[in-house]
Order: sequence, then structure tokens, then C-alpha cells
Amino acid sequence: MPQTNKAFAFILGFFVFMGLSSLGYLLGDAAIEYKQYDRSVTVKGLSEREFEADIVIWPIQFSAAENDLDKLYDALEKSSLKTKAFLSNKGIGPEEVTFSSPAITDKSAQQYGGNMRPEFRYTAFQTITVYSSNIAAVRSVMGSLSELGKQGIVFTGDNYQSQTEYIFTRLNEVKPEMVEEATRKAREVAEKFATDSNSKLGKIKQASQGQFSISE
Repeated sequence: MPQTNKAFAFILGFFVFMGLSSLGYLLGDAAIEYKQYDRSVTVKGLSEREFEADIVIWPIQFSAAENDLDKLYDALEKSSLKTKAFLSNKGIGPEEVTFSSPAITDKSAQQYGGNMRPEFRYTAFQTITVYSSNIAAVRSVMGSLSELGKQGIVFTGDNYQSQTEYIFTRLNEVKPEMVEEATRKAREVAEKFATDSNSKLGKIKQASQGQFSISE
């Protein structure tokens, strides 16, 4: 009887071992198959377009210097009126022109030590900004600004505040077409990759719009 139990236990253990081995093999094979289905490749598509800007922001900045504050304001006002009339004669409407408050500096208040006195106590900067959708007209006026300089207006254009800026506001109109093109090009890259690696391309697993950048 003990010999029979031992034989039965041996046979049972053998079949359990074979069962576990087969299960392990099947699970391992299933894991490999799963990994094969899980394979993916990341590609990017590019879409580029050239569009003309539809808004121009043109700051016109000029300066004045005087020892008398009232005379300084008079000089700024005269220069502003001359600039406004000049722009109007060139076809830029008054609704496209804005005037900022002048920035005035009292040099005597900034003097630290020494006996040297500045030639003019007060200096001022005035900015007139043109905001227009008529870019061609504004660019034409830019080229003839020297006419104002001959009238005694001192322009400054060597700082960040006086730089001309161009804006494109119709991005939402062209975005769908560009996204479609970028997606198509990305799939073309993926198909080429699949062909070269002797693989088969499936459905898109994950997609993102990416980002848009605008450069002059």
C-alpha cells in the first residue's frame, strides 16, 4: 500500500510539473505576442506656409530738449502735430494713430557730483504709434519719414520700443489645413519606416497637434 501511494504521488507530481511547464510556456508565448502587438514608432510631420502679415505696429519716436519745461512741451506738441499731418497726407487715418504720454527726464535731478552742467536740463521722448492693416501704405510711409526729419524733428530708432512689429491674426483659419498636411507627412514617414523594417503599419496609437511657430 505504501508503495502504491508513492507511485501515485510520483505520477501526480509529474503531471503537475508538466502542466505548470506547459502553462509557463503558453504564458511566455502570449507575452511575446503581446509585445509584438505593442510595438510602436514615433514620427513627426511638418507643415510650412508663407503668409503676409495682416497687422503692422509702427512706433514713431522722437525727442526734444529744452531748459524751460513749457518750451519743451511746446516743442513736443509741434512735432506731434507735424507728424500727424504727415501721416494723414500719406493716407493713414487718424483712427490708426495713437499718442502716448511723453517721457521727460530732468537731468539736474540726476546729476551726482561734479560741476559739469548739461546743455539742456530737460529731455523728452514722445511716441506716436501707427496700428494699421494697410501694411503696404505704412511701409511706403516708412521710406519717406526723412521728410519729417527735414522739418526739425529728431527721431530715435535705436531702442526696443521703436521697433516695428508685424502680426498675423488668421492662424485659426489656416490651422486645420496645416494639421492635416503634417499628419499626412508623418504617416508617410511611418510607412517608409515600416517598409524598410519589413513591418506592417497599423492604426495611429497616439497623436498630438504639436506647436505652431511664426517667424519673419
